[in-house]
Amino acid sequence: QVQLVESGGGLVQAGGSLRLSCVASGRTFTNIAMGWFRQAPGKEREFVAAINWSAGTTYYADSVKGRFTISRDNAKNTEYLQMNSLKPEDTAVYYCVLSTIRGKYDYWGQGTQVTVSS
Repeated sequence: QVQLVESGGGLVQAGGSLRLSCVASGRTFTNIAMGWFRQAPGKEREFVAAINWSAGTTYYADSVKGRFTISRDNAKNTEYLQMNSLKPEDTAVYYCVLSTIRGKYDYWGQGTQVTVSS
């Protein structure tokens, strides 16, 4: 089995920054991509960002482009989400995801709460 452990969530004022981390561990696996989704109270879960593990290509939701940066440390099987200029609408539980099968995110973390106060 593969485990994803997130860290770095918390409470921050609007305009502030947070950095989320996610470490993937467990059995040997092929890391195709990692990413982040989020879910705000009463809303559907939505895609935030993703990174192709070998090429480093990044993808972002329009709502976070220019404010969030996803990166990775291949040797540590760790991804990061640097979140700047945070807004109250960024408040959500953020989930780390891992793709070991092309076309799907087959592993999900437990989630970490990010709260942005106005």
